[in-house]
Amino acid sequence: MSAINLAVRLVRAAQHAWAVRFQFLVTFMVVLFLTLSVMIWFDWIPDAPAPTTPVPTTLSDLQSPDAVQAFVSLSGEAPTKISVPAIGLNATISNPTSTNVDTLDQYLLTGAVRYPTSALLGQNGNVILFGHSSYLPIVHNQAYKTFDGIQNLKAGDLITVSSSDRVYTYAVDTVQQENADSGAIPLTQDGKQHLTLATCNSFATKSDRFVVSATLVESHALSS
Repeated sequence: MSAINLAVRLVRAAQHAWAVRFQFLVTFMVVLFLTLSVMIWFDWIPDAPAPTTPVPTTLSDLQSPDAVQAFVSLSGEAPTKISVPAIGLNATISNPTSTNVDTLDQYLLTGAVRYPTSALLGQNGNVILFGHSSYLPIVHNQAYKTFDGIQNLKAGDLITVSSSDRVYTYAVDTVQQENADSGAIPLTQDGKQHLTLATCNSFATKSDRFVVSATLVESHALSS
């Protein structure tokens, strides 16, 4: 009899579960949505690892656009760190060789990024660095705050950008707020060495951007 009773109970339980299947599905989706919303708000979702730059190994690799850019880059120095004492900014700099938007977005999760087709340190032209900015009270990934406060810089404030061997010091010329659709930042200017910092004016929006322009005033070896 006990076996029969158990079987009856299992059948009734299965019938009940089937009867409320839609209520269960709705409840599950609501709980899942709320959980994901909270995790996204507090930036608790793990970041994807930054992609690595492939090393050319064959003739076809050397003829690819990314490899050409990488070899052209040997004529200058890749920036690795940026420091702006006036606003307490210190960040690492990545140097991707692809202009693919998704690739650049991944690098932005680790700090500042040099736009691949802009000048390198030591070259005449414009070194363009961009990064996230966020003024949310809680941000798990601090890379979202990389360029916080650059809009508060003043003419004459100093920016130092380091390579593996040298330190380059720039003085701020202008700080502007521009529409993101107003045009591309120029890669070359007047035969001098320039630096541009750019960031969106608010978190997760691209309607406007803050742009800081600076000119090289001095460089020296790290050992000096």
